[in-house]
Amino acid sequence: MSLISQVKTTAPAPEPTAGAVEPKPKPKRNKKRKSRANDERKSKKKASEQEMKRLETALFGSLYSPPEFGSEVSSAEPNKPKPLFFEDRSTENQAPVYEEEVAEEQHLPVSKRPAWVDEEEERTQVDIAKVNRLRKLRRDAEEQLISGSEYVERLRAQHVKLNPGTDWARAGSDQESGLTGVDDDGREELLTSNADLVLKDSVKLLPGLLEFSRLNNANREEKSNSVINSVQFHRNGQLLLTAGLDRRMRLFQVDGKRNPKASSIFLEDCPIYKASFLPDGSEVILAGRRKFFYSFDLVKSSVNRVRPLTGRDEKSLESFEVSPDSKTIAFVGNEGYILLVSAKTKQLIGTLKMNGSVRSLAFAENGTQLLSSGGDGQVYHWDIGTRKCIHVGTDEGSLVATSFCVSPDSSMFCTGSSSGIVNVYKRDEFLGGKRRPLKIVKNLTTEVNEMRFNHDAQILAICSRMKSKAVRLVHVPSCSVFSNWPNGNLGLARCLDFSPNSGFLTVGNAEGQVLLFKLHHYQNA
Repeated sequence: MSLISQVKTTAPAPEPTAGAVEPKPKPKRNKKRKSRANDERKSKKKASEQEMKRLETALFGSLYSPPEFGSEVSSAEPNKPKPLFFEDRSTENQAPVYEEEVAEEQHLPVSKRPAWVDEEEERTQVDIAKVNRLRKLRRDAEEQLISGSEYVERLRAQHVKLNPGTDWARAGSDQESGLTGVDDDGREELLTSNADLVLKDSVKLLPGLLEFSRLNNANREEKSNSVINSVQFHRNGQLLLTAGLDRRMRLFQVDGKRNPKASSIFLEDCPIYKASFLPDGSEVILAGRRKFFYSFDLVKSSVNRVRPLTGRDEKSLESFEVSPDSKTIAFVGNEGYILLVSAKTKQLIGTLKMNGSVRSLAFAENGTQLLSSGGDGQVYHWDIGTRKCIHVGTDEGSLVATSFCVSPDSSMFCTGSSSGIVNVYKRDEFLGGKRRPLKIVKNLTTEVNEMRFNHDAQILAICSRMKSKAVRLVHVPSCSVFSNWPNGNLGLARCLDFSPNSGFLTVGNAEGQVLLFKLHHYQNA
């Protein structure tokens, strides 16, 4: 029994059956390897953050570590106090060069030393004949290319030429105080008053090119449905009148941007052929192809219809002029008659008779004289007080005069004919017997219908209603036309006007638009 039990205990273990999986031993975690990987990850992240801060500092400045005085001192000695200041030796090698440059410029006064000189200016070539606005810098007609430095000098000379009033800013100048030629007592008196010390717009307008810009249409808030026959600025320079065949007169407040509408009136039985402010700004006269006309009181905002003139049978009062003193209205009548109407009572106070038909009128000498022309090619001068003709002269080359215009100071007048010719005369010379015009403008080829001088008589605007874009601006001192006007589509122009100080120019056309332009030479409207 003992042998059998011994054999049983020492018997080998049974072999595993087929298909059984022997369990694998569990792997042991390597704590040291994991700790080393975490350390490497942290060091990489820290290095990446330091690199990002370094790049941000290089690009945007020291946002995270603003510089401190003495920060360049090594931190190897932490216990050593930092110095309050340090010496910058980064430019030691450049100092002698700077000293040489200073030595070379010692002979120049401080105000003449250039702060910086561009070496490229000498190598740059500027074509001043290619660009229109640079042609005024030429010294002769053949000149084309100049160096960059010469271009800068000519621009500065042009600025000094156009702005002579900056002499007061120069050190040691007599105009440094702004009150040249005034003694101490006079200065004290001027400084205690509110009188203007600076004369604006005193610079003469140059011929050739006119600086202007197109603004928003003056009637952009309410466009007319028909032809615009009249545009005129109020004496305050802010109110603009427009009228036309749609029987509406509109008033706009002109600012060059929004140009809001102030008011409007509607005439049921009178398409408007002409509308005009009285020069005192209190009233508007409106007329058309009717026996009567209207007046609009701006103060009371009331419309008054004026009955046909007593003793006259004119069927149309569409053409008229108002005297500068706001006392007389002169209407073009039939058979060479000129009808004089009182602006106050609206009654006929007299008539003048020409040999031929009357086509155009213009007042002179503040309303004491009247000039007229018409179908006989003659220019008549009338005395309003005596109702007599004081002079008759022939308009050279004109068969039928269709328009007339007198300068604000009455020193010049111009006549426009049916052939498009505009004659410019000096009034004193014409009255003295000289018949030859000062200048003949031949830039229009159709009948001249509208002409206007601006307030200082440096610009004359002429217009024809028979052709598109038939508007020209004449430089009066040189009697030459501005070559860059018109620049753009004006449509079929019907009327035009300057603002009281020539800051704005407006043109009304047959499409019902009132175009607005800013003339940059003039500062005020």
